[in-house]
Amino acid sequence: MLKKDLLELCLLQLLSQGDKYGYEVLTPLRAAFPDTQESAIYALLRGLGKEKYTEWYMAPGGGGPDRKYYLLTPAGQERLEELKDDWRNMRDAIASFGVE
Repeated sequence: MLKKDLLELCLLQLLSQGDKYGYEVLTPLRAAFPDTQESAIYALLRGLGKEKYTEWYMAPGGGGPDRKYYLLTPAGQERLEELKDDWRNMRDAIASFGVE
């Protein structure tokens, strides 16, 4: 599981907790992966949409312009479960070497 997969896992996990607009996704991902460019996260969001793992809609932005909100689709929930399984398998494999 490479960094892109970890970002995808974390992003889908965030969306599994409810619809979020871009900045609500960007902030925790940048905190966890500080060397990741903002543009890479938005590119990942676009890619997840193309794969039908996410969808988006526009909604009022709390006094400002409308915001684009992202939500997890049923296919995205399945992808999240696949990535969680991959993560657990990798974690267990690494732990078998005594790495914690």
